[in-house]
Amino acid sequence: GCGNSALSHDLHELGYTDVTSIDFSAACIAAMRARYAHCPGLRWAVMDIRALAFPDASFDVVLEKGTLDVLMVEETDPWHVSPQAAAAMHRVLAEVSRVLRPGGCFISITFAQPHFRKPHYAQEAFGWSLRHAACGDGDAAAFHYFLYVMRKGQPLHPRDVAL
Repeated sequence: GCGNSALSHDLHELGYTDVTSIDFSAACIAAMRARYAHCPGLRWAVMDIRALAFPDASFDVVLEKGTLDVLMVEETDPWHVSPQAAAAMHRVLAEVSRVLRPGGCFISITFAQPHFRKPHYAQEAFGWSLRHAACGDGDAAAFHYFLYVMRKGQPLHPRDVAL
């Protein structure tokens, strides 16, 4: 769900000239295509993250920034996620795993703390390893966000398997 974020364009400006962005909103994708028409390496597609229309092993990197958080927005207890939200999360992650090439990376940027998010990511069925890091400016009053990196074809650490 790229939304109207400038991230795709920013990546393009940094030299990543082969970027595909998706969102379920046709209006959003139309606006982004128009806004960045001058960047031919940026591709835009209307798509549901739960049913990606890409072939298996299509991407070296899949990057999401807050998209998975939408799946949890109506959850009232992050310790006890509803079966519906858990199933939706699993479906999306299975799709991400499917479209990643061997050795590819899935990068997730979120405010979701590891004790809430890692159990979703740490599934042997996805065929990836899992690392995470807290990010922020060091100010105790500031919100921190978390970077999760999953590498396709590498095993999960035994402590993550136990989640």
